Amino acid sequence: MRKLFYFIFLVGFTSVAQQKVTASLKDATALKANRIFGVDTFGTLYFSTDDNTFNKRTKDTTITYTNFQLSEITSANAFNSLKINLFYEDFNTVVILDNRLAEIFKIDFNTTQPYKNVSFISTGFDNTLWLFNQDLQQLELYDYKTNKTRLKTVPIQSQILDLKSDYNYCYMLTQNYLYVYSYFGSLISKYKNNGYERLAFSKAHLVLKKDNQLFMLPKNKTDILPIAHPNLLIKQFLVTNETLYIYTDEILRQYQLKIE
Repeated sequence: MRKLFYFIFLVGFTSVAQQKVTASLKDATALKANRIFGVDTFGTLYFSTDDNTFNKRTKDTTITYTNFQLSEITSANAFNSLKINLFYEDFNTVVILDNRLAEIFKIDFNTTQPYKNVSFISTGFDNTLWLFNQDLQQLELYDYKTNKTRLKTVPIQSQILDLKSDYNYCYMLTQNYLYVYSYFGSLISKYKNNGYERLAFSKAHLVLKKDNQLFMLPKNKTDILPIAHPNLLIKQFLVTNETLYIYTDEILRQYQLKIE
């Protein structure tokens, strides 16, 4: 009986150990951009150019937004295309745009009470933003319509590297750990950071970057798996559902992810 138990255990362990993720090239597009912020399921591109202009490019048109009073766009989140948020860290300011890139709201954290020194921003549900308060070292869910903080996490003891979210989850990468929070601020899971530097997230998968290698945490799974991909110098990477995008040398490459 004991031998049978060890046999089943070893077979199960081997199958998990051999599981991997492959990335097969689907398409490549020439694109000159300063930074790429997102690609939606319809192929709409959101990116910035050297003049700090935010671009939304579809198959037919390109529309732009430029704010000359603010400097470089630190981050942008177009998960909700009706409420796109642009974060200007140098000015501690967030601008909310509609799907035509018209400005519908502006949050200057220098003038809000209480004052917030913000270093990371991502989209929440309703009229909320996930933000990291640098002075308090806390992740907050902030309602920008009412200027109220709906919730705060306990203080984080290590440097924040990246922050991504959707309506249901918020992923915060620190030097020590990867934290996964629910939309109401409960800590769902916590992973030791084994050298990961950046992350990308969609409703299907979380992708992590370490040096020039990518890893994936599949939806509803607990194991972080390496992604087998071409040896490219990864300037930026994005993920939309099961599609991985790698941007380098002014070429945006599109890969199909598959767990084997």
